[in-house]
Amino acid sequence: MTLAMLLSAACVQPPWFATWYAAPQNYNILFPGSTVPPLAISNQSIRQIVHTSHGGSLIRIKLSNVFGTTPVTFGEARVARSTGNGGINPATNRVLRFDGRSSVTLAPGEERWSDPVSLQVPTQANLAISLYVPLNTPVVTTHTIGMQTNYLASGNQAGAATMGNATTTGMYYWLSEVDASTAGGSGGVTDLAAHPYKVVVAFGDSITDGYGSTFGANRRWPNDLDNRVQAAADDLGRVSVVNAAISGNRWIYDGVGPAAVTRFAHDVAGVSGATHVMILLGVNDIGLGELYPPQNVSAGQIIAAMQATIAQAKASRIKIYLATLTPYNGASYYDAAGEMKREAVNAFVRSANGADGVLDFDRIVQDPSNPTTLLPAFDSGDHLHPNDAGYQAMANSIDLGVLED
Repeated sequence: MTLAMLLSAACVQPPWFATWYAAPQNYNILFPGSTVPPLAISNQSIRQIVHTSHGGSLIRIKLSNVFGTTPVTFGEARVARSTGNGGINPATNRVLRFDGRSSVTLAPGEERWSDPVSLQVPTQANLAISLYVPLNTPVVTTHTIGMQTNYLASGNQAGAATMGNATTTGMYYWLSEVDASTAGGSGGVTDLAAHPYKVVVAFGDSITDGYGSTFGANRRWPNDLDNRVQAAADDLGRVSVVNAAISGNRWIYDGVGPAAVTRFAHDVAGVSGATHVMILLGVNDIGLGELYPPQNVSAGQIIAAMQATIAQAKASRIKIYLATLTPYNGASYYDAAGEMKREAVNAFVRSANGADGVLDFDRIVQDPSNPTTLLPAFDSGDHLHPNDAGYQAMANSIDLGVLED
C-alpha cells in the first residue's frame, strides 16, 4: 500500500509521537553580560545526527526559525540512517518535502513540519538529517549544547554518502523535533486506541541536557532512562523518551532559552504525543541570581513557578514529576544563601505539592557524609554536573511503574 493510500485510508494524519527533540533557543542570548560571536551559514550543508527513542515506519521532521529575525531557505533537506562519522546509508536516503516541495523558506518566527516520509526507523537508531542552506543566513535558532558531533561542509552535499571536507560542531541548527508513527506496518494504519503510546518529556537545564557526560555517547540521564524503558517494553508498551532541556535554563528569567515557565507550552505540551513530563530545574535560578543581583530570586518565586507549571501540566492532561535539585557545593556560583534556597525548594518538591510524583535525585547523587556536595564517584569535576555514572544512577532511581498507567 502506498503512503498516499495509507493516509487516505486513515482519513486523518496518522498518530504521531516524538522520538527525538532538541529545545530551540536563541544562539545570541546567554547569561547577563555574556556575548557570542555572530554566526552565519552560506552555501553550506549541515548534517545533524539524532538518536531516536521508539521507532516507527513513517517519520516527519520539524524545522524551526522561531527566534530568527530574517527568513531562512533550505534548498534541500534529506533524512537517512547514519553509518557513523558523518556517513549515511544511501539505500535509506530520503528527500524531505514540505507541502510537496523539495525546498522551503521559513519566515521569522515560523516552524514547519516536513511531509511524512516512509522510512523504517528502528528503536534507538541514529538518523542523519541533512540541510542545504544556499543563501547567507544568520544563525539564530539553535540548540547550542547538543553533546553530539554534527557536520558542516561547503556547497550542496545534502545527498552525499559522505560529506567532503566537513568540519564538526556540537550544535543543532534549525532542527527541533523528529516524530515517528507506526502507521504502515503489516496491520495497516495504527489504531491508537488499540496500540496506545506514551511520550516522556525530560525538561530542565544542563544536568538534563547531559553536560558532563561523555560527548557523543548518549549518556544523559534521559538516554539512560530510555534504555530502561525500551528494555521493559513488554510491560510498558510503546514509550518514547525525549529531551527538552536547555543548558543554562531557568524558571523565572529569559536568558539561555526562554524562561521555563513560559516555554513549557512549546517544549512540553507542544511535543507530539506528550503524556508525561519529568522536571529537574532551578539551580541556575539560585546560582546565577547570587552572581547577578538584579535577577536574584527567592525560593518562594521558584516554588510559585513550579506550582504554575503543575497547573499547566494538569490542564494539558500531562502527568508531571518534579525532581529535587542536586547538590552543588564547590561549583562556581555556590554560596550558603543559595544552599538555603535549594533546601527550601527541595522541601516543597518532597511535599504534597500537587504533582503526580517526586524524583529524589538529590538523595541519589549526594555524598552521604556531606549532603551539600555530589558524591565524588558521580562528580564530572565541576561539582555541579554529574558524570556518566551519576546520570545512570539518576535514571536507575526512577520507578518505571509510573509509566504503566
